[in-house]
Amino acid sequence: MMRCIQPLRGSPLMCLAIPMQITQIDGFNARCLARGVAREVSLFMLQDEPIGVGDWVLIHVGYALQKISPEEAQESWELFDQLLAADDEHDLTPDLSPSGREALLPV
Repeated sequence: MMRCIQPLRGSPLMCLAIPMQITQIDGFNARCLARGVAREVSLFMLQDEPIGVGDWVLIHVGYALQKISPEEAQESWELFDQLLAADDEHDLTPDLSPSGREALLPV
């Protein structure tokens, strides 16, 4: 559940970590949920951090990178909503023409 955003045509892409809440833990693997979307993620990078069901973590390419507070998760989602609204309003989607493809990174 990662989205790459290109703020302005010709600008570099920015990839984001997504706040998700842990619903199940099995060793270094967890099931996380955000806005109705569930994902299996690795907790390997947080093995020195006390993590439990109900905690919020930032997910990037299938790994939990950081534990965050519920307030930080809410603030992040509010910011993402603003970015997506601006994207819809101004049609700032990436240029997928042959000349614009080299700017896209694999997701």
